[in-house]
Amino acid sequence: MNTLSFRTPEETKVKLDFLANQQQRDRSFIINEAIDYYLSLQEWQLAHIQTGVEQAKKGIFASDKEVNDAFAKWKQD
Repeated sequence: MNTLSFRTPEETKVKLDFLANQQQRDRSFIINEAIDYYLSLQEWQLAHIQTGVEQAKKGIFASDKEVNDAFAKWKQD
């Protein structure tokens, strides 16, 4: 394992310590869980963005009907 230090507001440290205490874990565990979650989310988003860019370059777009159907599905009356 490597050591990494950073600055954080006191309020964040208090929240971090609270969560660590509630889960009976140390600060490092909670921080590593949070970083892993964040990195996974960013990787997922970037992969989907890249897929969309590749589709756009190939001219693959949703039809007007598909777009309208998607909006209609979420439209609230």
